[in-house]
Amino acid sequence: MAERTLIHEKLKEAGVGAFFRPRDIETLGFSFRDLKRLVDARKVEKITAGLYRLRSVKPNEFETLAMTAVIFRNGIVCLLSALSYYGIGTQIPHEIWIAIDRKARKPSPTITKVRLVRFSGVMLSYGIVTQDILGVQVRITSPSRTVVDCFRYRNKIGIDVAIEALRDAIQSRKASVNEIIRTAEVCRVSTVIRPYLEALVA
Repeated sequence: MAERTLIHEKLKEAGVGAFFRPRDIETLGFSFRDLKRLVDARKVEKITAGLYRLRSVKPNEFETLAMTAVIFRNGIVCLLSALSYYGIGTQIPHEIWIAIDRKARKPSPTITKVRLVRFSGVMLSYGIVTQDILGVQVRITSPSRTVVDCFRYRNKIGIDVAIEALRDAIQSRKASVNEIIRTAEVCRVSTVIRPYLEALVA
């Protein structure tokens, strides 16, 4: 029992988040046998093949984002899911919006309901931040990038959602007008968003 507890503590000290894959702890010197012992001791819960959860971590409203980020290691939480995370607008997504590289292979089905979009070039790095959610490092679009992406993908989510996000982000000061303008320029959507910005700040 003491050995299992020690292994559990080492996992937490090593920065393993609430959700992890066996390969994530192999580099820390833990074997699959060690992992099985932790499952047997109810220190770790097996979610599905290749995905585990530390039982000591208390869940919160964003745990599905953390779980999805572990499954999609190079994915980026975006659009409606990012709006919900920042508390911008009133959208309550029923699936996790994840962006992956345009050239990446389409992933196998996962236990979380995912809506995939494709990013390429500078879109894979500009305005991307990392948030700690239950110990998992989750890549997510910044507030200003999220708002701009809503206009880029207005045909998918609706122009009304994009306008609401723009208005709420500015009024709540979660993104400044200058940040949105600069991001819109980089994302080449400034001509689309400018009339709505001018109407809000007039």
